[in-house]
This record gives sequence, C-alpha cells and structure tokens, in this order.
Amino acid sequence: MAEATEEREDLEVLLREEETFSPPRDFVEQASFSDPSIYEEAERDFEAWWERWARELDWFEPWETVLEWNAPWAKWFKEGKLNASHNCLDRHVESGRGDRVAFHWIGEDGDRKDLTYADLLDSTKRFANVLKSLGVEKGDVVGIFMPMVPETPAAMLACARIGAIHNVVFGGFSVESVKERMKVSDAKVLVTADATLRRGEPTPMKEKVDGILDELPQLEHVIVVKRAGTEAPMTEGRDVWWHEAVEQADAECEAEPLDAEHPLYILYTSGSTAKPKGILHTTGGYLTGVSATHKVVFDLKPEDDVYWCAADVGWVTGHSYIVYGPLCNGATSVLYEGAPDYPDKDRWWEIVEDLGVTIFYTAPTAIRACIKWGDRYPGKHDLSTLRLLGSVGEPINPRAWAWYHKVIGGERCPIVDTWWQTETGQIMITPLPGITETKPGSATNPFPGVEAAVVRKDGSIVEEGGGFLTLRRPWPAMARTLYGEDERYVETYWSKYGKDVYEVGDAAKVDHQGYFWIVGRVDDVINVSGHRMSTMEIESAIVSHEKVAEAAVVGAQDEDTGQAIVAFVTLEGSAEEEDGFDDHIRSHVADKIGKLARPKRIIYADDLPKTRSGKIMRRLLKDIAEGRELGDVTTLRDPAVTEKIKEKVAAGQADEE
Repeated sequence: MAEATEEREDLEVLLREEETFSPPRDFVEQASFSDPSIYEEAERDFEAWWERWARELDWFEPWETVLEWNAPWAKWFKEGKLNASHNCLDRHVESGRGDRVAFHWIGEDGDRKDLTYADLLDSTKRFANVLKSLGVEKGDVVGIFMPMVPETPAAMLACARIGAIHNVVFGGFSVESVKERMKVSDAKVLVTADATLRRGEPTPMKEKVDGILDELPQLEHVIVVKRAGTEAPMTEGRDVWWHEAVEQADAECEAEPLDAEHPLYILYTSGSTAKPKGILHTTGGYLTGVSATHKVVFDLKPEDDVYWCAADVGWVTGHSYIVYGPLCNGATSVLYEGAPDYPDKDRWWEIVEDLGVTIFYTAPTAIRACIKWGDRYPGKHDLSTLRLLGSVGEPINPRAWAWYHKVIGGERCPIVDTWWQTETGQIMITPLPGITETKPGSATNPFPGVEAAVVRKDGSIVEEGGGFLTLRRPWPAMARTLYGEDERYVETYWSKYGKDVYEVGDAAKVDHQGYFWIVGRVDDVINVSGHRMSTMEIESAIVSHEKVAEAAVVGAQDEDTGQAIVAFVTLEGSAEEEDGFDDHIRSHVADKIGKLARPKRIIYADDLPKTRSGKIMRRLLKDIAEGRELGDVTTLRDPAVTEKIKEKVAAGQADEE
C-alpha cells in the first residue's frame, strides 16, 4: 500500500480539470465521423477495423493474413503487395485528380509554387529514374538532408517508388549528425541542397556535407538541389545537380509492387543521450495507419480543405502528416520553408489568410512563442477559414490550449491534442473532433483500435491516477525494429512489462472519465527532498500566470534538497520583471500545485534556447543552472540566446556576492 501511495505522489499529474469543451454543433453536423459507435466497432474486432482502412488503399496483390503477431514482432497484411508512391500519386492522377494542388509551396524568401498531383508525379518518376541510373536498387538506403522545398517529398516518394529506403535528416541538424546517420545506415546516395535559407541568408549545406564525405566510403553519389543559387563545390563523377539530372531523365517509371512489410524508411531519433535509434517503418501497415488517422482525426474533406501541418519533413510528423497521410488521402497541403516569425511575427497568419487554410496542426512550443509575441499579430489577419486546430510534439499546457482556442480558433474550432511518437508512426491518443468532449491539456482517448493503459511499476493497470503509459496491442504503423539492432528494439520497448506490452517511456495520468493526460518523459522528473514532481506540471503552473509567456523548468543539484527547482521564465510581450515578481510566481505555483513545487531560483530571459524545430533544450538550461560548460549547441536556432542567459545568471550571482 505504501508503494502505491509513493507512486501516486511520484507521478500524479496535478493539472486541474476545470473546463470541458463539447464539439461545436455546426462542426458535428458536417463531420464525417460523429457517431461514437466507431469505438465499439473497432473494439469488437480491431483487426477487422484496420483491415477496413487498408481496403481504402490500392493493392497490386491482396493479403490473406491481416496480422501475424509473434510478440513483439508484427506483420500486417503480409501477403499483400502495394507501393506508397503509387498510393500517394498515381491513383489520384489516374482518377482524374491530377490538376488538384498537392502542395502550396511557400519559400522563406516569398517564392511560391503550386504543385499539382500531376506535377509531383512527374518529378517523382523522373527522380526515381535518376536514382536508378546511379545504381540505387530495391533495399538500398538513400539519405535526404534538405530544406522544406518541393524536391524533398519528391525525393522521398521516388525512393518509395523503386523500393529504396529513405533516411531523412532534419535540415537544421549539424553535418556530424548527417555523417552518423549515413554511416550507421550504409547510405549509398545523399540528396542535399546548395544552401538553405535562414532568416533571409543562405546557409551552406553542400559545402558542409563535403567535409564528411571522406568518412563515408560507402556513399557513392551526392545529388544537389539548387535552392539558393550559391556556389556549391561539385566533384565530377560523384556529385550531380538535381535539375540537370531530372531534366534528362525518362518521364516514365512504373511503381514497383512491394511486399506490405517492405521497409519504407528509417528515421533516427536524437542522439543527445545515446547512440541514435534508427526507427524502421514498413509500407502497408504504415500507410494504413497514417491515412486512417489523418482522415479521421482531422475530419478531412479532400475536395474542400486546405490543410497545413507546420512541422518539418525531417521529423516523423512531417513524414506521416505532411507527406504520406495527406497525399494518400488526396489532400491539398501547405509546404512552408521558413520560420513563423520571418520576415515578421504574423507570417503564419498571413499564409492562413492568403491560402484560406482550414486545418492547422502545430507544436505547443510554437503556440507558446505566438503567445509571447502578442495577440496583435494574429489579430491583423482574417482567420475565419480555419475550422479545426491540432497540436503535436509535446503535452500542451491548458493556458496555451485556451489561447489557441480563443485567439486562433475564434472559439469555434475543435482542437485535436494528439499524442504519438516516431516509434508509433501514427497518432495514438487523440480527440475525434466530431465526437470527443475535450479537456484542455488532455490528449483524451486512444484512437479507435488502439489500446493504451497507465500502469504501476509492477505492470498492474491504474484505473485512475498516475503511472507509466503503455500500449497493449499491435497497431499497423508501429515500428518493426531498430535498423540493424533487433535486440536493442526488444530491450528498449518490449521487455519491461512483457514482450506483448509496449513501454512508451512517458509518465501519464488517467482521470475518473478515462481521459489520458501525458506528463512527459519519465525522466522529466525533479526530486526535491524525496518528492518527485513533473517538470511539465510546474511549467504549466508558471505559464498559467497572466504575465508569463513561456517557462522551462530544470532540476539543479542542491546541497540541502538533492535537487532544486530552477525556472527560466519569459514574460509576455516586452514586459520587464518587477521587484518582488519572483514571490508572485512562487505564490502562484504554491496555489496551483503546492509549496514543494515552488522554484528556488527564477531566471528571466527574453527567449529560451530552442532547436530549429522549436523544442526547448532543457539540457542546456540545466548546464547553465549548474554552472557547467555547455554541451552540444549545434542544433540551436540561435546560440546567442544561451550566452545571454549565462551572462544574466553570472550578473545575478555577482550581485548576490
């Protein structure tokens, strides 16, 4: 009994469930999925449920077995043959939808291009032939290190067309990250660009890539997209210009019929704490999972919607919900190259107004940045075309949810707060916008056909309260293994609670209505005098103060309490901290959570260190709080931010002395 009490204290989420939001009546009346009986249908026979969605795809040969499950090894639709490129492109063109816009592409510099399904099919076929001419065969790995330009999805789909496996590296990563990922995957070809635009200035890519090629003897060719028109070093016989090769390539390339379990892509997780894990996704199950969730979660109307997932193709969100899900469903999407605040902080909302965006999907960290910048930026634009909002990437705190709902959604748009991972491939826990009563900060319920549970350390299920999130049955888009590391796959995900239970690695709570609340990674916990508290719950409490725009909390070593809570806080707009404001924040946190959660130190900053994808790098803040040398800063969007915080901390310490 004492152990159960301790675990509740350790992992209980203390967010208050004060308000619920029913789906707006107007939305429900037009929603494609408004009958909650789909949950019962999926639960009665989850294999039949997923088979229903697999039948929405084009198959060259049918399957006989829906699921072969030898825990933890899954094979979905294993006798079937299909092709991802065909499902994303050919079938739409063949059905007379070739003139439909696949991507409204907007460059950071204002360049614009509407790419139809016929356009994208043509460039994909031609580039597939380029890959073939360079010796790329079925099963070979092709690296992609690119900006957000139309050639990026074309390169991915060209790989899928011929059965090559793509390995995309986020364009903001360092070339050392590229080298590591190309080496461990034995990539044969790398696709990159002359340069990428960063706030109006070209940043070299090919020139930097050349510095690692001597250490990649297996990499035979580099294909270079001329994005910025800069001088890029080209080595004859190895390097190829995209535009020249595609122009000369044959325009016909049949899609290769591939086994449903044929590898589609590898995507490496961050290597900040250990050797990167190469998540391997296959074809048939993955396409089934992402196309089904994209259609249902976003209530997609392909003929009418303009859908915008404001992520980067280099992350799994971009793979699943910019490329494969939307294109499988024949959607019209926005592909945007730049930052949300360049050339000004209303750039996103200008695009929403210009293109009549109806569905918008972004990360809570971006929402928090928009809150900090102020309501006046979205207020400049007509956002009335929006009908649905989504969030992805991390738990969204209730205050950010409420701002998103009111300022961006005009209090008329349902919000789908989605939880999933690189490993799951598809959305797993989410509201359904025409069905679910939402609670700000809760991902609500598992998607139909998905079984999740919160468990104690011994694996027993928590009916109400805190614990560890698990997934209890196979799903189509699940990772099949870690590339070249089967044993590590089992040890990492399928060993703690048995080989048929997937260990997520997230702490979570389930409330009295069965709603799931994701706290964050299990290791995002601070131990103060033996009391373990989630950084997310403390951050949520701080950000709920009306003058706070953003906060990041870390635990720093402390002689008295083991760890002390250190909060880095950004205030609304250009507000300056007032004398005594620390006490206001501490009192506010005490009211929301309890006195134990009050930060010992509060450090104010104009901005927080973030990766180019917008995630706060708490590791660096911990280094600053503990007075250590900073770790790797190569993925930072603006390294100067950390220096400013260090200077402020140093100045504060000098004052104290």
